[in-house]
Amino acid sequence: MSVSLNVNGETRSVDVPAGTPLLWVIRDHLKLTGTKFGCGVSSCGACTVHVDGVPARSCQTYLEDLEGAEITTIEGVESKTASAVFQAWEELNVVQCGYCQSGQVMSAIGLLTENPKPSVQDIEDYMWGNACRCATYQRIRAAVQRASDILEA
Repeated sequence: MSVSLNVNGETRSVDVPAGTPLLWVIRDHLKLTGTKFGCGVSSCGACTVHVDGVPARSCQTYLEDLEGAEITTIEGVESKTASAVFQAWEELNVVQCGYCQSGQVMSAIGLLTENPKPSVQDIEDYMWGNACRCATYQRIRAAVQRASDILEA
């Protein structure tokens, strides 16, 4: 199946079997390896990308559902919100092993795009589906709050 995708603002063509998850197209065919494989069943969030500006689990998003969609990976995310999240992540030393971080960051950007001033409960509810094996959840929550403060300034 030949498909044309808009990934990070570029039109890219791929030829893959129907039913191929977006994750494998991004990693194996487009060689964008910032998006990670975690669980394969949409439970951990490591594979989170944005589809039309909304966080989506790429391991369970199939090419045939993406006609005309704009896909943004961690390599291509650019916005005031993204800059605030990146700055907060660095300031607060969020990353430990780093494996889950691209998914965490993409989800945090999604949250702050929808709700620029989330409560602690809003952050916990929105970020709930992103697993971190190193358990840096307190630093992740603090970084989302810090990014919100940066956006407000």
